[in-house]
Amino acid sequence: MTKYQPDEAFAHRLDAEDPLRSYRDRFYIPGDAQRGPVIYFCGNSLGLQPKGVRESIDQELKDWAELAVEGHFEAKTPWYSYHEAFRESGARLVGAKPGEVVMMNSLTVNLHLMMVSFYQPTAERYKILIDGPTFPSDTYAVKTQVVHHGYDPADALIVAQPRAGEHTLRSEDFEAILDREGERIALVMFAGVNFFTGQVMDMAGIAAAAHGRGCVVGMDLAHAAGNVPLQLHDWGADFAVWCNYKYLNSGPGAVAGCFVHERHADRADLPRFAGWWGNDPETRFKMQLIPDFAPQSGAAGWQVSNPPIMALAPLLASLGMFDEVGMTSLRTKSELLTGYLQYLIDLQPGDRFEVITPRDPAARGCQLSILVHDEPKSLIRALQAHRVVVDFREPNVIRVAPTPLYNTFHEVWRFAGILDGQSAAR
Repeated sequence: MTKYQPDEAFAHRLDAEDPLRSYRDRFYIPGDAQRGPVIYFCGNSLGLQPKGVRESIDQELKDWAELAVEGHFEAKTPWYSYHEAFRESGARLVGAKPGEVVMMNSLTVNLHLMMVSFYQPTAERYKILIDGPTFPSDTYAVKTQVVHHGYDPADALIVAQPRAGEHTLRSEDFEAILDREGERIALVMFAGVNFFTGQVMDMAGIAAAAHGRGCVVGMDLAHAAGNVPLQLHDWGADFAVWCNYKYLNSGPGAVAGCFVHERHADRADLPRFAGWWGNDPETRFKMQLIPDFAPQSGAAGWQVSNPPIMALAPLLASLGMFDEVGMTSLRTKSELLTGYLQYLIDLQPGDRFEVITPRDPAARGCQLSILVHDEPKSLIRALQAHRVVVDFREPNVIRVAPTPLYNTFHEVWRFAGILDGQSAAR
């Protein structure tokens, strides 16, 4: 455990000893020549642009210009099989086997497609258990799926919430709901890392407990993929979905990721919304000659439309870096960054605000959520005036995400000083 110190020289020393320090130079950091770069602690909302993205997109523009339709098979990365470029790297990212992961659509679209297959309610087992506070899009998707099947969300949806006076969810409370309602729950669908508090859920434990009660298990990894190590195959999740534009730095609205466990790879009994890109590629161009859908094996069989090449290109640059670094190294630095920030905040006097993210580094991602007790919007405006980019969530929470690929310990030290000075000045 690193013993932190409050002086600026210590922050510089941590940066000098950081084995990942060179990766910052591979990103564009917003700022200007006069004032320098901003302090960008918003990678949990939108990751910065890797400098290699332009080359990836330019390659596709070049292939389109020079090859036109022949680019499907003759491009540097052939468009016909473009999604397969992430077969290995995508699997490594989330602890899956090749074939269990595909990059397609957006997160909520993928969630709907997964629930078409994996939420199959019966008269006895029709409920869905989710964790709170829940990202709104997940709530909308789950409620509309419930209604689509003819059930009332007021009855069919169970939301596990933190206890009164607490901010994070206890695993034992989640499992207590499974003990009580398990025989009526068809699907357990929860976030790997909570978007609001930054809490890392016990993904392996919840998956095991839910399966033990006969429930299907799905995960929303929007704030977990690229943030914390994952072992989806070993944990046995039935499916998982995530976006690639937060910690994975693949651009606004980037193509999302989807995991389907290999035990479902060739299940003909699972309903799905089919489209031609999920069809067996060996017969895909038979078209009208074979009118019936014949899904390819694995997660790729849930694809609907051909992949948007320009939107997938940034993933080549981003996931390449994750493959170089590895989640173990990223996680080590992440825990140091948030630990250092927690230490510096703890030194500040008074009770102007509190960190509602778990103090245990293993129980949080690279985010601290700061609940501001007095004039939160004034504080966020003051931080913005000092060119600090963070994320505000109503009514009074500032989410601060020092990410290990491009943020520095000195930025954490500077942020803490600004936070202290501005909150004390109010």
